[in-house]
Amino acid sequence: MNATAATKPVSNFALYKRLLGYIGPERPAFLLAFLGFVMFSAANVWFTSLVGQIIDFIPQSANMSEASRLMIPLTLVGIVLLRGIGGLLGSYCTALLAFRIIHRLRTQILQRFLRLPLPFFERSNSGHLISSVTFNVSQISAAVSDALAVLLREGLTIIGLVLWLLYLNWQLTLVFIAVTPFISLVVMYASTRFRKHSKRIQHSMGDVTQILNESIKGLKVIRTFGAEAQVDNRFVEVSQRNTRQNLKLALTAAVSAPIIQTLVATALALLIWLALAPDTLGDISSGDFVQFITAAGMMLKPVRQTSKTNADIQKGLAAASSIFALIDADAEQDAGTQEVDRAKGRVEFCQVHFGYPGASEPVLRGIDLVCEPGQTVAIVGHSGSGKSTLVNLLPRFYEPDSGDILLDGISIRDYRLHNLRSQIALVSQQVVLFNGTIRDNVAYGELAGVSDDALQQALDHAHASEFIRELPEGLNTLVGDDGLLLSGGQRQRLAIARALLKNAPILILDEATSALDSASERYIREALQLLMQGRTTLVIAHRLSTIENADRIVVMDKGRIVENGTHQQLLAYGGIYATLHKLQFAEVVSE
Repeated sequence: MNATAATKPVSNFALYKRLLGYIGPERPAFLLAFLGFVMFSAANVWFTSLVGQIIDFIPQSANMSEASRLMIPLTLVGIVLLRGIGGLLGSYCTALLAFRIIHRLRTQILQRFLRLPLPFFERSNSGHLISSVTFNVSQISAAVSDALAVLLREGLTIIGLVLWLLYLNWQLTLVFIAVTPFISLVVMYASTRFRKHSKRIQHSMGDVTQILNESIKGLKVIRTFGAEAQVDNRFVEVSQRNTRQNLKLALTAAVSAPIIQTLVATALALLIWLALAPDTLGDISSGDFVQFITAAGMMLKPVRQTSKTNADIQKGLAAASSIFALIDADAEQDAGTQEVDRAKGRVEFCQVHFGYPGASEPVLRGIDLVCEPGQTVAIVGHSGSGKSTLVNLLPRFYEPDSGDILLDGISIRDYRLHNLRSQIALVSQQVVLFNGTIRDNVAYGELAGVSDDALQQALDHAHASEFIRELPEGLNTLVGDDGLLLSGGQRQRLAIARALLKNAPILILDEATSALDSASERYIREALQLLMQGRTTLVIAHRLSTIENADRIVVMDKGRIVENGTHQQLLAYGGIYATLHKLQFAEVVSE
């Protein structure tokens, strides 16, 4: 199941309350926005009052002084200035508030990603996770910036106009207010549909992102196997699904807005009919009557605007629901208190059992293994025997179902997670490089502050200096996305240099030479021999020729350790290891 889709329903009120919690640190911006929109709505109400004054002054215009006559146009200019300044202040501060909230949400999502356990990502769709940071956050941005601005500006205008109408004639105003329950019913129905379609839109956008991501990464495979039409059809399908959901949402918005306007217009028509009754007109002046009708008529625009904004609000709430589900996802367990500057490196697996969630069979079954400090232990076996899973338990990428793993006699659960991983260096077959310079990728993370001499020494020992000198920018050469501007051997040597620079007491080598040509492998093997000196090393090897000198070789089969000894001992035993060795030797001879 997609992790982002498995969210529990949350009420609108709870989501609003949590989103409003993000406004707290930005209170000055919110207060300035509120002040600006108060000025804006006050100017609108003031305008209706000015219209009434003009009507009342017309019969007296012949007797008005120049100063009195000048006051009205100056007041009009003042109203426009007040409205403009208020609108500017409110809109800018609302945008400022929105962008700061979005920044905090994006930061929180990334921080949570960095702390979530690996199984979370393995059962999640990467396209949906990326969409959460991009598309979903943009939906909240629209809800917080545009929608909040409209709600404050038009909402305060409605409140101001209603109060002014009550002041002018509260009996007639009650007629106008009588349509409010009907408007509420329409808004509630539309909100339900907006939320439903918004969630479907988010899910379909995740599918769009996933296909785009796969297409870019797998472009060579797509072209080699002629899968362009297949990928295109998949993309068209999910894009059309997204289009249909957007059209349904647009239709709901298009239908709800005129219904609300019709209700308001009906109330306004009834109000005008009553206002024109002789008994009513007898009590108010022409100016007051025009003020009342003008104020009531001005209600149409803000009501229309707020009803349209409901779509943005519901899309934002649907996005907030999925984003908060990510932020609230359980992080890696880190309840340990133990810390060491540098571990001695004794690793012990004690009756370790492990199975992946949803798998029918466990991957590891009762593993018992001891690695003494400074010892090199090679782990071999058929694919799927549990080799990589075993070493991935040591840095606690996964948690055993039962049993324990000890480092220097202490359970790895008792170490602080950061401290435990600081004792381990990892070099794998799939080298991960980031889109930056060679220097940034070798002196990575907490290694960023190392001296140039230490960096150069690590590169020399990893046999990486030779090819770096030939690059035009040297250490400042950009490696490209995932290091694609470098060869496989060059990327592997940078990974070894990074491990050398870390100088951890425990080293994990996960098939670090299996995909290299002979010339590159020679360099890598020399660098690895230096890297392994004085360290407890766990080596997963596909090529058995690379681990013949290991202190101990462990053979795994179907999640169990079935053989254990040196290279010569296992050959003499004549079991699985001897069979694998014979097969590989025959392949080398045939080549």
